[in-house]
Amino acid sequence: MTNKYIVDAWAWIEYFRGSEYGAKLNDILEDPATDIYTCAITIAEVISKTARDGRDVEAAYDMLLSNAQVIKMDEQISRQAGILHSKMRQTRKDFGIADAFILATANKLKAKIITGDPHFKDLENTMMIK
Repeated sequence: MTNKYIVDAWAWIEYFRGSEYGAKLNDILEDPATDIYTCAITIAEVISKTARDGRDVEAAYDMLLSNAQVIKMDEQISRQAGILHSKMRQTRKDFGIADAFILATANKLKAKIITGDPHFKDLENTMMIK
């Protein structure tokens, strides 16, 4: 049986930095029984953070593309992300629209979200690595 995971920006950044949390993601990436996905919006988040940190943007971009299947945003995911964003903001005031896209994509793929981002804490389909 294959496990499906969608990796958010928080986890990718830790992986790229080589942190202890990134090592947890690495263990999952090396498991042949996994399918790894990420959202197109996550690429923008990771590249922005990498550039702001003065790190190698091309290396980060290559890391993302070589480790995950990128899920493009379409009108159905966008609609669901909008609904989820509105719902999540009722209890998590700083839940971002990018987070809503990740959650909507995970729901569509029936995948677990790999993260350490507290925005996802206590959600059923989340694997916290922090």
